[in-house]
Amino acid sequence: MRAFVLSLLWCCCVATAWCKGPDVGKPAPAIAAIALDGSTFVSAATSGKVVVVHFWATWCAPCRVELPALDAFYRAHKSEGLVILAISLDTHDDLGKVAAVMRDLSFPAALLENTKAKGYGRIWRVPLTFVIDRHGVLRRDGFATTAAIDAAVLDREVLPLLHEQ
Repeated sequence: MRAFVLSLLWCCCVATAWCKGPDVGKPAPAIAAIALDGSTFVSAATSGKVVVVHFWATWCAPCRVELPALDAFYRAHKSEGLVILAISLDTHDDLGKVAAVMRDLSFPAALLENTKAKGYGRIWRVPLTFVIDRHGVLRRDGFATTAAIDAAVLDREVLPLLHEQ
């Protein structure tokens, strides 16, 4: 029995480390993605900008609620140095569904299978949003918060970063 309990504890520790996201206040892990339109997104090229990385899926109802809020915020603040990348957990087989959702949104999207974002942990739940400041430092860890992304959260968490230089 003792061996079983120790094995279970070890598995939980490994799983926690495996699912753990990056550390707030530390440099954000690199992201490289091929967007739906064929363009590339490389986080290293976003220096000096505030970046919101939003993991979502077409089958996720809360995600579908958050995307319009992100779009409205992006349209209002993109000229201030805001970048948003939506990364869908849908597969290539569902590319049409993803494209249909993104059709009226003004920021780029990519499929997770076309994205390298290893340092963000195992993406096992959505929606999941990370925010990176102008200096490349992670300011919001989506794993550490349960707050849904809406206008109030964006105003509170992202707007101050846009005003920093």
